[in-house]
Amino acid sequence: MAQCTAPSRGHHTASGRANCPRCGGGGYGRGYGYDYGYSRSPSYPSYSSSSGGGGGSRSGGASSKTTRPRWAPSSTVLYTPNEVQELESVRQNVEKQTALDRRDYFLCHAWDDRQGSAKELHDLLDDRGVKVWFSEKDIELGVPFVREIDKGLAKSKVGLVLVTPNFLKRIQGDGIADRELSVLLQEGRLIPILHGTTYDALREVSPMLASRNGLSTAADTMGEVATKLADLVAV
Repeated sequence: MAQCTAPSRGHHTASGRANCPRCGGGGYGRGYGYDYGYSRSPSYPSYSSSSGGGGGSRSGGASSKTTRPRWAPSSTVLYTPNEVQELESVRQNVEKQTALDRRDYFLCHAWDDRQGSAKELHDLLDDRGVKVWFSEKDIELGVPFVREIDKGLAKSKVGLVLVTPNFLKRIQGDGIADRELSVLLQEGRLIPILHGTTYDALREVSPMLASRNGLSTAADTMGEVATKLADLVAV
């Protein structure tokens, strides 16, 4: 059998390869996927910029934000397909209630967050023209607290649950936040907003709430979350 001359003469030119008694013409080398001639650039498999698996609000990678929902085709922010899918039922609920005089959102939060993250989210929504029931502004001094919360729940289209480390502590104590959460879960009209915590931590305290996909400030800024919430109720 003829011997390949690559070790002694090399195949770095077309003529060198052609003169090889074994590899000349390209039969052997090319037949097994090799190309010692370097006459063209090697090809490599192409990979998508986004990996497979669960994306959306739980993983929240920037590369997974690829679309805009039907209700906000010109939105200034992008959504993950999972977010659009999860928010669709909430949007349908909003559309059914467009003729009703109701607040857009009821903001459920831990008492400890009332001057911090809860107020930040409320103010960002207010800046975007969203009507939010917020205990800090809607319950006056001397008014029965629980009764006013009941009214707020009844007069709001959608519930927001701001899930923070403080909130996780509060709902374990069967307080007001736990009462609000129970009502919203029963009616199936709520969006959890995770801030400073994870779904794993939430699942340990409330598996039912953790089963609802929502939005997270780990994936978006609080301002971007507010924009998506404003998109959802815009009619």
